Formats: sequence, structure tokens, C-alpha cells
Amino acid sequence: MKPNHCPFVKFLLLVCVLGASKVSIAQSQVSEPAATHYINGAIWTGKQGAADASVMSVQDGRIVYIGNTSPAANKNEKVVDLKGRFVVPGLIDNHVHFIEGGSGLAAVQLRDAATPEEFSKRIVDYAKTLKSGQWVLYGNWDHELWGGELPNKAWIDAQTPDNPVFVMRLDGHMGFSNSVALKLAGINADSTQPEGGEIVRNKMGEPTGVLKDTGMNPIFAAIPKPSNADLLKSIEAAQNHALKLGLTKVHVMTAYPGEGDIYDAFQLADQKGLLKMRIAVYTPIEHWKKEIAAGPGNKYSSDLLSWNGFKGLTDGALGSTTAWFYDPYLDAPDTNGFPLIAAEQLREMVVDANAADVKLAIHAIGDQAIDMVIKVMQQAAGDQIKTRRYRIEHFQHPSAAGIRAAAQGGIIASMQPYHAIDDGRWAEKRIGPERIKTTYAFKSVLDAGGILSFGSDWPVAPLAPLAGIYAAVTRRTIDGANPNGWQPQEKISVEQALHAYTVANAYAAFEEDVAGTLEVGKRADFVVLGEDLRKADQTKIPDVTIEMTVVGGNVAYRLNQ
Repeated sequence: MKPNHCPFVKFLLLVCVLGASKVSIAQSQVSEPAATHYINGAIWTGKQGAADASVMSVQDGRIVYIGNTSPAANKNEKVVDLKGRFVVPGLIDNHVHFIEGGSGLAAVQLRDAATPEEFSKRIVDYAKTLKSGQWVLYGNWDHELWGGELPNKAWIDAQTPDNPVFVMRLDGHMGFSNSVALKLAGINADSTQPEGGEIVRNKMGEPTGVLKDTGMNPIFAAIPKPSNADLLKSIEAAQNHALKLGLTKVHVMTAYPGEGDIYDAFQLADQKGLLKMRIAVYTPIEHWKKEIAAGPGNKYSSDLLSWNGFKGLTDGALGSTTAWFYDPYLDAPDTNGFPLIAAEQLREMVVDANAADVKLAIHAIGDQAIDMVIKVMQQAAGDQIKTRRYRIEHFQHPSAAGIRAAAQGGIIASMQPYHAIDDGRWAEKRIGPERIKTTYAFKSVLDAGGILSFGSDWPVAPLAPLAGIYAAVTRRTIDGANPNGWQPQEKISVEQALHAYTVANAYAAFEEDVAGTLEVGKRADFVVLGEDLRKADQTKIPDVTIEMTVVGGNVAYRLNQ
């Protein structure tokens, strides 16, 4: 195991010098790396009650001064004039599918395909660029853009005879296959319906090509495993994209148990020196016995890479009508979704994870799924629940009672705000006017004393944190139909949204002592923006430029460079 970099002794020496002079950096040790002083900035530290600073000094990857006194820089030290630009702690995304997102950047793009014809044409055109036998993957389609009709393999079969197709709906809980892919996966009219999923069929009983949740597993098993070279290429593509957007760290979530241990790919990337940002990985909770037996503390880690614990799934998604509710869907009254795991099985996993001191992040979207997870967490941890810092991923459609219970247990609402302005176009037709009142309830979580953490769920939604902040503070749906905000009572302020992307995400990862705010001794992870988000036109927040992304004192991205 690689040790974490923690220059504590050197930091103490620096603090003593700075405490005496306020502005100078210790020069007595010539081996010390030179400091960099950032001056004339509008620096939001993230520290509660603290005023903005204008000066920040960085040395050896840590912040050694923050305040308003101009530094007396030595000749070997660097001074960067921020010229009034806005500085915030390094932005952290609490939930990404990083390898899938990186791979998808070069794949067929279906996110904005607004008609069945355009959807089909893009798949067919992309298949023509591939060799025979190569798969058409990713895509991120949304059938709500063309009225809600699910795709059918007949749309593309005749024009894709040589290439298996499996493109995911943007929520990751439903995919679409052509007949070639279905045959490779062994899915046909005789296939039984899987527990926790669905093979969608036509009136004749034939699979249409649409698969939901566990119904996709045979396809996943049939898709060739990517090579290490492919994985590293995807990680690099995703990382470059993330740094341009102001992200200094991401929490990587595995989507399905069958994905295997993607941590190996990140470890290889780190050992090859490819990582420029911080990566925290959550692996499938279904692997808990193997991981605990191996000893979680023995996993490889470094200053940039860490294994953060287990991620579990309890239900699907609203768009796929697989999120698990108490009451049926209004537009699909024959279903209320379904659980992907029994409460007893999840409880066993949680108890064992607690015993091994492993952190947990559990996906739950529908009100019944959320309540089940909260109950399991309460039973497993008892009066120690707040110390566990459990996370419920998405927390999209809780009841008012679920919001209060999560807050009382210190359970982190790990949410992705862009989903609100995306799903808000059609969510009410699914679950009606009453359940919709606590949908993406950002303000209600905070008002209840809960912990609100933000991210993207990329590639389900755009990776851009500024787009997430815009979504949280305006709640203007992407179709333009709600200029004053959809369910506007749940809007929050820019500072509250920034807190969710920085302070809360560091806390969720047990890193509040080293990250989340800009304070002396903490990591020098920060972002320089072209405009103060607190003063900007809220409708223009996504357009604010990312001028610089700094990780551990190193400039990992600079605009126009």
C-alpha cells in the first residue's frame, strides 16, 4: 500500500513562521518547494461564517496562508494575480460512472435524439463506422423526448445485421438491443422474466429489444470485456473532461455487480502516473464477503486514489418505471416498480460492512425504497447511526417522513440536482401532484437539518457542476416550460449549492480535516472562475468560465492552454 502524503511536520514549521510574519514563507530549508501566492482574488473559503479572503499561499500541495495581507514573496516564489476572479474550494462530484462516461464521449450520441427516426439513424450511421462484430454501446437515449414510446428492435434490425447494439437509456436502468445482441445474450421468446427486472415483449411474446434492470444482465455478460488499454483511454478522456469543468475529485460508483472490480483499472492508471485529479471508488456491495475477507485496509491507495467502500442498489429509476414506490405509477398503473434486493439481504450486508468499518452508499429513488434503506440503516447501526455517515444515493422521491428520518439519522442525501430540471419535464405524469411535492427536495432536506451532498450521475446527466448549481438554484426545466422554477419551493441559494459540492462532499467521504474548505493545512485543491457565482445572473451560471483547476497545488487545467 502506498502511504498517503501528509507533510505534517513541515506544515507545522510553516504555520509558526506565518503566525509571526503573516506574509512570509519559511526560507531556512532550501529543500522546501517554493510557494505560490494567489493575490487579488474573491476567495470563498467555504468555512461557515468566514468572510471572503483575497490572498492564498500554497506550498508543497497545502494551503499555508489565507487572508487579506499581501505576501512578501521571495525571488524564487511565484505570484499569481487573480484580478478579482472568484475562487472556491475544489469542486467534488459525489456520484459518477467515470469509465462509462469516458467511453461514452467517443460513442454514439443519443441524448438529444428527439424522434424515433433520428434515434434510429444515429445508431445505424454509427454502426457503419465499426468493423463487423463490434458493439454499438452507451448512447444515453431518452424516449420522453419523442412522447414516451419505447424503441423497438424492428427500427434498426435490417440496417445493423453485422453489429450487436446495446444502448442505454440515460438513467442506466433500461437498455435497447437489436436482434444480434439479443441472440448473443441468449434472450428470446422462451426466456423467463428475471426477478428485479423485465424483458419487454410485444403482443406475440417476442422481446422488443428493451430490457430493464436485471433483465440487462445477460447482455452485460455477452459484451466483450474492455482491455486495460481501453480502460486507461476512457479514464484519461473522463479526467480531461472533468478538469475542464472545475472538478478536483469524483466519487466513482459502480452501476452493477457484474462490472467486476473497476478499482484495478484506476490503480493501474495511478501507478502509470496518469491521474491528475482525486478519485474515490465505491465497489458493488454484492462483493462484500470477498472484500471483507481480503481486508479492506489492505487495498492500494495513494494521495490521488482511494477505495471508499460499497455501493448498493435497491431499486431502479423513475424514467424506466422501475423506481420502487408504495403506490402505482399513474401512467403505468400495473406497476409500482420493484426492489432489486430484499431488506433481509441488505441488512446482512450492512451489518457486516459496519463490523469491518466500511463506508456505504446505497441507491434508492422511490419512496418505498428510501424508507426500506433508512429502516435497514437504523436497525444495523442503532444509536451509532450518525457516526456511520451512511449515504442514500439519489434520494429523489422521499416522503416528508423519509426526509425527517434521514436527517435525524445523519444519513447523507447524496443528490444530483440536474436530474430535477430534466425529469421535471414529465415526472408529474408518472407519480402525480402529491408525491411530486417532495421530489428533489433540496431545501426540505436542509430545513430538516439534513446533510445535502451534490454530484451529477454522469453520464446520466452532464458532468458540469456549474450546471448542477444552476439546476439547484433555478429549477428551470430544460424544456423552458418552468421559467420561475419547477416546484420552486425547493430552490436553494448559490452558497448552499456550493457547500453541497465542496464541504458536504468532503464530509461524506470523512475528509473534512483535509478538504472541502480553503483553510491553512488543507489540500490546495481549488478552482478559479471567471465570475462570482453569488453575484452572477443565475440563468447564466452554466456559462461562467472555468479559468483554472488546481489539484494539490498543481495546475491541472488552465483555460486556453
